[in-house]
Amino acid sequence: MNRPIHGALHHVEIWVPDLDRALASLGWLLQTLHYTVSQSWDTGRSWLLGPTYLVLEQSPALTADRHDRRRPGLNHLAFHVEDATTVEKLAVDAAQHGWSLTFPELHPHAGGKQHYAAYLENTDGFEVELVAINSSELN
Repeated sequence: MNRPIHGALHHVEIWVPDLDRALASLGWLLQTLHYTVSQSWDTGRSWLLGPTYLVLEQSPALTADRHDRRRPGLNHLAFHVEDATTVEKLAVDAAQHGWSLTFPELHPHAGGKQHYAAYLENTDGFEVELVAINSSELN
C-alpha cells in the first residue's frame, strides 16, 4: 500500500438498510472498479483501493429504511472511470445490478458540457457518479 497523502480520504462508512441489496449493487460496483474485499462480517463488508477503504454495514442502530440524498449528509459518491466508453459500459451493466440512470435526459452531460459522467441511483436511494478521466473522449 502506498503512503497516503496528508488530508486524503481515509475511509467512508455507509449504513445500508439491507446488506444483501447493497452487496448486489454497491458491492458489484466496487469490485468492478477494482476495489478488493478486505474484511467481511455478518452485517458488513469493507473494500480497499490503495490506502482508502469503503464500508457497507447494516447497523441495528438505523433510524430509517431508505437513504435520501436530498437530506443533510451524503448526497453521492463520485468515482473516476478510465474513459467515456467505460462510463457507458458501466451504466448499461449497472442496470442488471439494481441501478438506474439518474437525469437520463441530460446523460452523459448532466454535470455540464465538459463533464462526461453517468449518474446512477440504486433501489435504496444511494447515488454514484462515474466520471470519465480521459477528457479527449468528451463530446
